Amino acid sequence: MKIAVMGAGGVGGYFGGLLVRAGMDVTFVARGPHMEAMNRDGLTVESGLKGRFNVSAKATDDTASIGPVDLVIYTVKMYHNPGAIETIRPLVGPGTVILTLQNGIDNGDQLSVAFGKDRVMVGMAVVQARIEKPGVVAQLGKLGSVTFGEIDGGITPRGEELLKLFEKADWSVELTDNAMRALWRKFIYLTGSAEVNAATQITYGEMRTLPETRALIIDAWREIAEVARATGADIGDDIIEWCQSSLDSFAADGMTSLGNDFRAGRPVELDGLTGTVVKLGAEVGVATPIHSTIYALLKPAALRIESNLPS
Repeated sequence: MKIAVMGAGGVGGYFGGLLVRAGMDVTFVARGPHMEAMNRDGLTVESGLKGRFNVSAKATDDTASIGPVDLVIYTVKMYHNPGAIETIRPLVGPGTVILTLQNGIDNGDQLSVAFGKDRVMVGMAVVQARIEKPGVVAQLGKLGSVTFGEIDGGITPRGEELLKLFEKADWSVELTDNAMRALWRKFIYLTGSAEVNAATQITYGEMRTLPETRALIIDAWREIAEVARATGADIGDDIIEWCQSSLDSFAADGMTSLGNDFRAGRPVELDGLTGTVVKLGAEVGVATPIHSTIYALLKPAALRIESNLPS
C-alpha cells in the first residue's frame, strides 16, 4: 500500500513514523527545515509509549512528484484546510482513501465536498505530540491512540483492511461503527479544555486541580454537549465523566496545543474549536455564553498573530 502523510507534525510524524518503522511505503508531505532534516537524517521519534527510534523518511513539498496513493493520512491544522485540500489533489486517485485525524468536527465534510464522501474516512487521535526540532517528533506521556471509521457509520471492508495495516504498525487503534460519535466526544473534551488552557496559560496539572478552573472547563463541556445534542449528535450519556477522565490522564506538566500555539505566537485553531461552538450554537438556537466570552477574549490575540505572519 502506498501512503502519504499530509502534515508531518506531532500527529503525522508520530503515527507516520510507526508506519515507516513497520516497513510500509510512506511519503511525508512537509516543508522547510523539517522536510530537509527528514530527508538528510531521517525522522526521529521520541516516544513515551514506543521508545526512541529513527527511520529513513521520504519527505517532499511537491505532491505531484508522489502521484496517486492508496491512503492519505491527513493531519494538518484546521486553518490550513483550504490550501492543503488543493495540495493533496495529485495524491487522490479513483481508489484513494483520505483519513482525517484532525481536531474539529467538520473536516470530513470539507474533504467530502472536495473529493466525494466515498473517499473520506474520519478519525480522532488522542495524543500529546509535537515537533521538538527539525526532523525530531516527540510523543509525550502514555496517550497515543486513534479511533476511526466511516462518516456515515458502519464497518466496511476498507476499514477492516486499514485496521490490520495500523495494527501491524503497532498503533493503538480502534475501528468504530460510529466514528462521528468519537469525533464529537473528542471535540467536546478538546475545545473545553484547550480554550481554558489558552486563556489561563497554565499547565494541565494546575488547570485540573484549581477548583475554579476545573469547574469552568466542566461548564464549557456541558455547553458544547447541549449544542451537540441540539444538532442531533450522539455523544453518549457519560460524556462529562469521560471528559474528566481524559483531562486527568494527560501529563501534568503539559499544555494543550492551542495554549502552546498562543504562547509561541503561532497560528491557532481558535475558529475551528471555540468559534465553531459559537457558530453552531447560533444555528441551533442554543446560547453559548462561556464560549462566546472566551472567543471574544482570545480573538484579538489570534488576529495579532495572523497580522504579524509573513505574507
